[in-house]
Amino acid sequence: MNETLTPLTPYTATEGTTRMKTMLTPLPARKGQRNQKSLLALAIGSLLASSATPVLSQTLTDALTGGAVSLEVRYRYEFVDQDNPLDQAHASTVRTRLGYRTGDFQGFEVFAEAEDVTAVGNENYNSTINDTTDHSVVADPTETEVNQIYVRYKGLPDTTLTYGRQRFALDNHRFIGTVGWRQNEQTFDAFIGANESLPDTTITAGYLYNANRIFSDASPNGNFPMQSPILNVQYQGLAAGTLTAYGYLFDFTTADVNSTQNFGLRFTGGTDVTEDAKVLYTLEYAIQKDYADNPQSFEAAYWLAEAGLAAYGVTVKVGMETLESDDGRSFQTPLATLHAMNGWADQFLVTPDDGLQDLYVSAGAAVKGVKLLAIFHDYSSDINSLSYGSELGLLAAYPVNKHYTVGAKFASYAEDGRGVDTDKAWLWGQVKF
Repeated sequence: MNETLTPLTPYTATEGTTRMKTMLTPLPARKGQRNQKSLLALAIGSLLASSATPVLSQTLTDALTGGAVSLEVRYRYEFVDQDNPLDQAHASTVRTRLGYRTGDFQGFEVFAEAEDVTAVGNENYNSTINDTTDHSVVADPTETEVNQIYVRYKGLPDTTLTYGRQRFALDNHRFIGTVGWRQNEQTFDAFIGANESLPDTTITAGYLYNANRIFSDASPNGNFPMQSPILNVQYQGLAAGTLTAYGYLFDFTTADVNSTQNFGLRFTGGTDVTEDAKVLYTLEYAIQKDYADNPQSFEAAYWLAEAGLAAYGVTVKVGMETLESDDGRSFQTPLATLHAMNGWADQFLVTPDDGLQDLYVSAGAAVKGVKLLAIFHDYSSDINSLSYGSELGLLAAYPVNKHYTVGAKFASYAEDGRGVDTDKAWLWGQVKF
């Protein structure tokens, strides 16, 4: 159903601490002999293990000058044709990201990244800020911004603390995502902590105070200020899969109608049935209610049930995702990576008032290094028995090596009561260092 998504990976204790603990591990005492030096070494080693404080030799100058530069360039052509009076969109854009990460100093590091989106040729598309409203929308505005700038602290045991503007996503991006498909991705101004002290458990907690949206700072819709505490607890100690419990309190200070409280459970995993076959499954349930100054009073649920089989290099999945409606107020996820959810034609970026049921089936494989994926959606309402339409999506992506990737994608939405017939196509190439 979704594109490949990269999970948040907390930091662990540094290699220097591990080496020090190894050096201090006592040798076995001879039979009948009390090894006092070994006991002392064991005590010191235990103290180091409990603190997990990195052994640092760098000066501040070393940290500032001994960091790493990152560069990413992605060219993309996007075509949109809709059965309405709008002209076809032809968007040819290049996104460039340049970043620098300092070395470690007393457990701290700083990362800064600039992002530029430039049109190649004429802007024959509606970027949402270029006043080309007679063309279909391709939400890739041409702007230069600070994409990320944060300070990260790694000096506590099994813990990472990050403050500032950062790339951040949880689980499958359904509630909090990066919208990484768009040229100007979504990042968050936030304080985020991640801890792995408990066995097989990752606790992610934080406070989001702004979403830097895909529309850029040049748009009145470019920022989503908020006061939003979040908690996500993921347990991986079950043989059958990963269990996640979460709670997100979204208080949007300039859009009260979007303020919601969200609590849910998610279970996803797979079980080998033969040497060459694995059964896949995902179950998720969440409840959403009005929160803070939301003028509406409602309660709507979210359901996801997906089953699949991976065998002999082919993966087939079938699933149903439901976003309920409470008498016309439907379940909404405005911070999600929505392009990866209910079809690549982007017809359901906002859940319809009558809710949404998305029945889908997908098949994917890799042929000579080329990732192939086909997915079909059938859309209907949660209440009032409405038919919306259907969509076919096709994807081919080829990672030439770890630095270069090329790809093509196509989506065709056929309306059956909602929206208009829409065809979209993409070609892209990416370089990443």
